[in-house]
Amino acid sequence: MILGIGTDLANIERIARTLDRFGDRFRDRVFTEVEQHKAERRKDVAGTYAKRWAAKEACSKALGTGLRMGISWKDMAVSNLRTGQPVMDVTGWAKERLDQMTPEGHEAIIHVTLTDDHPWAQAFVVIEARPIA
Repeated sequence: MILGIGTDLANIERIARTLDRFGDRFRDRVFTEVEQHKAERRKDVAGTYAKRWAAKEACSKALGTGLRMGISWKDMAVSNLRTGQPVMDVTGWAKERLDQMTPEGHEAIIHVTLTDDHPWAQAFVVIEARPIA
């Protein structure tokens, strides 16, 4: 069963300007160390950050809250499997909200997909509840 759906579109150039203007202050406020290491190793640093920004926005929408009610940017973190597939991990208040949404006898699975076509980065998040076997 689908518990939530969220999408977001981010402008890569806007993220690049924000990185130029605020640097580490912006990175440290929004992105986990893992996300920062991933982005800083990529050729398109701003595009990588923009996709993760969009994923966090999309996840907050799928959680039904947007970025309010105590949710922190770092409560949502994008990493990648060895295959390159992005995955979303939630902690803190985002995890509490996910647990509240998940029906008893089910486990929550967060599906995320990322794409970019300069100057745009997009993310789509679906939160699914699967019965525990």
